[in-house]
Amino acid sequence: MIRNVLSIAGSDPSGGAGIQADLKAFSARGVYGMAVLTALTAQNTQGVSGVHLVPPQFVADQINAVFADVRVDAVKIGMIANAGIAEAVAAALTDRRRIPIVIDPVMIAKGGAALLAPEAVDVLTRRLLPLATLLTPNLPEAAALLHQPVATSRDEMAAQAEQLRALGPAAVLVKGGHLDSNESPDVLATADGLHWFEARRVPTKNTHGTGCTLSSALAAELAKGASAQQAVAIAKDYLADAVAAAGKLSVGSGHGPVQHFHALWKDGD
Repeated sequence: MIRNVLSIAGSDPSGGAGIQADLKAFSARGVYGMAVLTALTAQNTQGVSGVHLVPPQFVADQINAVFADVRVDAVKIGMIANAGIAEAVAAALTDRRRIPIVIDPVMIAKGGAALLAPEAVDVLTRRLLPLATLLTPNLPEAAALLHQPVATSRDEMAAQAEQLRALGPAAVLVKGGHLDSNESPDVLATADGLHWFEARRVPTKNTHGTGCTLSSALAAELAKGASAQQAVAIAKDYLADAVAAAGKLSVGSGHGPVQHFHALWKDGD
């Protein structure tokens, strides 16, 4: 049975991040993708120049319309932008927590633009994190959620992963891509303890939408029945190959997108 996965996130018209990246990752990982828009952005590979938010009630209306008609096997939550949207998403999903929910706490764009209002962090922490099957912050996002300095070592990453898990998520994956290191380790905190996933850093500037892509791949694998550890292993391998193949694309002059369909497209086709 082909699984159905819903993304709740913002739109990236350049196609590398947000809803567009989520739907590509869903398709690449063999699930049927659906999308609820929380925001329209004016952005490209060089940065975000504008954001237009969807009214919270209409975000809830979109979610309820999907659930009223379609079997949803997993949910990925990305950009929620403000407290009102966070509250609307939490209210719509509170009675639907039986399915896997992956939260990628989108807070800052690659170019530095803020994508989450400060007052929304409290709502995200109180209302949404307890619903999460898996939370996937990078180092700056983990620090912001905990109101702590950004982790600079594996020990600090592990400590923050466990502290975030104490806020309610069943599992937390703290991503180490911002570490000053040739390695890019991630740490997964679950009820069974800590699990490390190692990866070599790929020398490329084409990393637009990596967080969106990873969290969507994770949601796809959880929808198919994988455990958190299994999903992370599969999704990390998929993303690593997508980043490695990013140079085959020619999209923009800034932080280019990853190649979501590296395993499906032949060079030059």
